[in-house]
Amino acid sequence: MAEIIKGPLWPARNQSADAGAGSIHDDDTAQDLGFRGGTVAGDVHMNQFVPVLLKVFGNTWLEQGNLSLQFRNPTIDREVVQVFVEPPEESAKQCRVWMEREDGLLVCEGTAAVGDHSQSVLRSRDLRGCDPSELKILNKLHPGLSLGTYEVTTDSAKQFERFDAELISDPLSWYRSESGSPWGEIVAAPVTLIQYLYGFPVAALMPLVGESVGLFGAIEIGFENGPFLFDRQYRVESEVVAVGQSPQTEFVWYDSVAYEGEKVIARMRMQSRAMKNSSPAYQ
Repeated sequence: MAEIIKGPLWPARNQSADAGAGSIHDDDTAQDLGFRGGTVAGDVHMNQFVPVLLKVFGNTWLEQGNLSLQFRNPTIDREVVQVFVEPPEESAKQCRVWMEREDGLLVCEGTAAVGDHSQSVLRSRDLRGCDPSELKILNKLHPGLSLGTYEVTTDSAKQFERFDAELISDPLSWYRSESGSPWGEIVAAPVTLIQYLYGFPVAALMPLVGESVGLFGAIEIGFENGPFLFDRQYRVESEVVAVGQSPQTEFVWYDSVAYEGEKVIARMRMQSRAMKNSSPAYQ
């Protein structure tokens, strides 16, 4: 077995701490629901995997790579976390990845790959939902429901703001400058990619969701003709894949795809959870 590659210890930032009451990233709201404080979003943690994945797969990862994560235990602002990657066997194109808090608590786990993404931890998961009549928060959602098609022009301003405020975990210089970039252009960090593939569809999703506090349960990002770049016009299409529930949450899975013309640039699979104990429907 190849030696496990470790990333640096890094104090991840809760960049949504000012989201306000009603957000899982707000200290008071999170503590009322039994968390230690406002949680660091999963997409922030995804940034920290990239430098290690580039060591394992090379720059091809930003062109044809995949990162598929299930979130296990939330962290709060400035808690120190570390990425681990178990390199694939010589003939394999997929490997196991995970993140731990400094004290060893498992934060998230999953797979990373280049090329074939079909066997990722989330693509391999059974997403079959429950009887829709059982749902109280997400009962307006169903598989195949379109969350819209959006024509978007990517802008680097928000990424630069995050970079300059040191909110991007283990950042690449390519997130701020084209100097040294293999593509001669600034590339999007995972959090920025998700901003576009999540931010637009969620605006369509939220009016269909009953009152509740939400959080990410799992996220997968994948590139087919990457990297995801700025000052580009992309078409983002999104639809619901499955809905279901656990003892503490109801959840929806949905996919988003970014196209440039007819060419797929990047994909995202997201599991968003709605906490039952935050909803009047369960009171």
